[in-house]
Amino acid sequence: MIKLNVIKFLSLPIIVASIMLQSCGKKGGGSDGGGDLIGVQGREGWVMSVPFGMTTCPSGTFHMGQADEDVPASQINHNKQVTIGGFYMDDTEITNNEYRQFIDVMLADSLEALGEEYIKTELYPDTAVWVKDFSHHMGDPMMEYYYAHPAFDDYPVVGVDWFAAKYFCEWRTKHMNNWRAEQGLFRMPNFRLPSEAEWEYAARGGRDMAKYPWGNPYIRNAKGCMLANFKPGRGNYYDDGFMYTSPVASYFSNDFGLFDMAGNVSEWCEDAHYDASVPVVWDLNPTYYDDNEPRKIIRGGSWKDVAYYLETGTRTFEYQDTTKSYIGFRCVMTYLGRSSGSEF
Repeated sequence: MIKLNVIKFLSLPIIVASIMLQSCGKKGGGSDGGGDLIGVQGREGWVMSVPFGMTTCPSGTFHMGQADEDVPASQINHNKQVTIGGFYMDDTEITNNEYRQFIDVMLADSLEALGEEYIKTELYPDTAVWVKDFSHHMGDPMMEYYYAHPAFDDYPVVGVDWFAAKYFCEWRTKHMNNWRAEQGLFRMPNFRLPSEAEWEYAARGGRDMAKYPWGNPYIRNAKGCMLANFKPGRGNYYDDGFMYTSPVASYFSNDFGLFDMAGNVSEWCEDAHYDASVPVVWDLNPTYYDDNEPRKIIRGGSWKDVAYYLETGTRTFEYQDTTKSYIGFRCVMTYLGRSSGSEF
């Protein structure tokens, strides 16, 4: 028995050394560069910083689909476990003033490429939506002032269709990477619209199967205050403090630090609409593409919607060339490598 214990004791350093050599994926031995495979030397390292105005959505797995009973959808779309890679997302919806920067730059620098008429008719927000969207509605001051007046600078931009939202993402990518090129920095990944799965995963904020971004199951907090900007009941728009949209980040964020993932304005996603897309798409970073389908996914509900549309699993759509007073958007960016802000 003593002999066996001695053998085990003497073997321990050998076992530990063997484990150390095999751990961390490191190759053994050293190299003087003479004939060894050492990779291209002198390349700069890559540490990805969180873009301004964005927050981290770490990689993870969640159950996509309704967290509450939804009889029509449950016939074709059951909850499906999917995995989402890490990404960054704007912590609020794109505001009027942020979108104005895009329009001003386009008008100043891109007239030869697109022309002023295209910019003003296809990219400029449709301010008439406040009258067109609702029959027998006076429009209040919204049509004249909502986009143009500084009083609404921090409100979410509306009257922008799916194509304009995607063009904004393209411009924002060039705007950032042109500056980075001037500084001698590597380019960042593209800004883009979120996939439907990314949007839902971000809205849940790590609360798998949660009914709302803040959890379950109520739309008021313990003090009786509304937790989002929406329509609590028939003819009741002001119970949450706002008749129309609200300034972004007027309510508490979810656990990922994202504001207005329920209510305020619905948000364009990348995916085409298909009733049975959830069981069709892959279970790793799923996105449903169909250039021949004019209906595109919108998520999150808006200031004019009832609570059902605020639920994290509720799916709906709008036509890609349609502008509405209750649809806006936010951007995401795929995470590459290692983040300097918070670890994925």
